[in-house]
Amino acid sequence: MSAITAYPISPRRFVPANIIVPPYAGNMGPEVYEGSEVQTPDTIGKMRLAGKIAADALAAGAELVAPGISTDAIDAVIHEYLVSHGAYPATLDYRGFPKSCCTSVNEVICHGIPDARPLEDGDIVKIDVTAYLDGVHGDTCATYFCGDVSEESRLLCERTEEAMHRGIRAVRPGRRVNVIGRVIESFARRFGYGVVRDYTGHGCHRAFHSGLIIPHYDTVNFDTVIEVGMAFTIEPMLTIGDYHSHVWADDWTVVTNDGSRCAQFEHTLVVTPDGAEVLTVS
Repeated sequence: MSAITAYPISPRRFVPANIIVPPYAGNMGPEVYEGSEVQTPDTIGKMRLAGKIAADALAAGAELVAPGISTDAIDAVIHEYLVSHGAYPATLDYRGFPKSCCTSVNEVICHGIPDARPLEDGDIVKIDVTAYLDGVHGDTCATYFCGDVSEESRLLCERTEEAMHRGIRAVRPGRRVNVIGRVIESFARRFGYGVVRDYTGHGCHRAFHSGLIIPHYDTVNFDTVIEVGMAFTIEPMLTIGDYHSHVWADDWTVVTNDGSRCAQFEHTLVVTPDGAEVLTVS
């Protein structure tokens, strides 16, 4: 199968005037957040709704995945679902990103821009959706099969999803966030997978990306203590080959250097007294 290349991108999609736009939309600089990572019960309640809308929008877009369907068509469905439910597609105009979700195919690790390329039989496509609603975010991603995929690709996806769940189960108040990466990389190493390091989980609540880093690899760094009420994403990206990457000239699309495939799964969660509650569920 040939390497992924860029295809034409359609114009920016219309956002109705009644949709509340996040403060970072259209700002080319980094998002600035100086609040606490621990969220109030009111904020967490709002995040449950934003998370559900994100999960349902993801499912709506995933229904289209099939040979011959463009990722731009998937973006159109997700965009319409979000705005019809009162949510803003958080990626749209985030530091210049032109679309309402990310679609990353095969060797594209993350931040793929939906375009006119038709999906091919055997592709795997990562769809990453974030809903912004009532001042909070729900951020989720999953990898989907297009037609008949190879056994190698199927196992990569299944094991990446399991790695995410293991990371979620590792969350406990009093532990440090790097335990999540330790658990994920320990599992990934069993199969010889690379674990992407340059793109991590993040604090996600009132801020899209708060500055809190959640590693998916084993490291002594990033040792913030986990507290009840903290909200963040866990989103491991595992590669069949080497995890090193580079970014296309569009300043967004991240691909593996060796062309090996990558899978990703993501949930937004909140820390509870005995673990974590996943918020990006239907």
